[in-house]
Amino acid sequence: MNFSDTEHFNPRRKTRKVRIGRLTVGGDAAITVQSMTKTDTRDVEATLEQIRQMEEAGCEIVRLAVPDVEAARALVEIRKRSDAVLVADIHFQYKLALMVLDAGIDKLRINPGNIGDAEKVRQVVRKAQECKVPIRIGVNAGSLERRLLEKYGYPTPEAMAESAQYHIGILEELDFRDIIISLKSSNVKLTVAAYRLLATRCDYPFHLGITEAGTQYVGTIKSSIGLGMLLAEGIGDTIRVSLATDPAEEVRVGYEILKALELRSRGPVVIACPTCGRLEVDLFKIAGEIEQATAHIRYPVSLAVMGCAVNGPGEAREADLGVACGRGNGVIYREGKVVRRVSEADIVPELVKEIERYVAEKNEPTSAPAVELASPPSSG
Repeated sequence: MNFSDTEHFNPRRKTRKVRIGRLTVGGDAAITVQSMTKTDTRDVEATLEQIRQMEEAGCEIVRLAVPDVEAARALVEIRKRSDAVLVADIHFQYKLALMVLDAGIDKLRINPGNIGDAEKVRQVVRKAQECKVPIRIGVNAGSLERRLLEKYGYPTPEAMAESAQYHIGILEELDFRDIIISLKSSNVKLTVAAYRLLATRCDYPFHLGITEAGTQYVGTIKSSIGLGMLLAEGIGDTIRVSLATDPAEEVRVGYEILKALELRSRGPVVIACPTCGRLEVDLFKIAGEIEQATAHIRYPVSLAVMGCAVNGPGEAREADLGVACGRGNGVIYREGKVVRRVSEADIVPELVKEIERYVAEKNEPTSAPAVELASPPSSG
């Protein structure tokens, strides 16, 4: 059952629509998943290869650091050779923003108050308007303006929201409103509170993230809690999971968060029991091999891998496909019906065959793009 359109979830926050290359962010558009390259942008070949890997994992928006002129020149070449939706991340140097806008990037990540005097800001904004390129204002608790730290004493939700509103004001004075905002901290409670506060003060789309979330294990937990809370409240239009690991893994975790909330669906959802003393097969091995063998599938399909006769048959029947294991064997289910019983050694290959057959019969290629599930109506 899809609970996203019931009283259990808040309506999606109503925001402006902002165009980023071929994508739309905000409004009733699907919540997009993005990540950031971790190569040296100046290494064109390595960066292009990482972009390819990120897109293969489902990354819809790719951000790149542009710290100097050499990186900006490299981005010109990257743009020529990649049709990914590219975002240039720039701090302090307005000339770099002008260079990448000329190169044809799809979005700028800058804080307008940090790139120089009013004339420099005007030049960047005019160029962005000419190129129809939006700007993401990125507020980070670790780099708040000194005046706000003096005013509030330390990073607070109020300080972060005020910082965002200051930068928004600069752009709005120049009649620029293709704006996306992020309010990030490594502290989950601070991040959630800041987004909640600013959501009451503007209608610009939000980019969600818990910054410097940590290693793959800890960062996944923190990001899932923080982003999950906000998304369940209807807040958030695009997300990035920040992990100290491969960016493709950030993308996969991002999709799993959206899938858990029934906001997006991409590829298999694997339901596996935690196992207990009733287990009579090597379920850890079976579940891991099934997950690996179906990683290429992008069509949304639910898979249940269950270890015993208590919950196994029921869960397997509820999923699109599944297996309920017994002593050295397993019963394969498809759409609630028993297909056949197989030996433990044949569970993985036989279930994978059934999955591939199921996807093919749905007339969907295994490389189908992510789809948005039914979303709740926008709030007024």
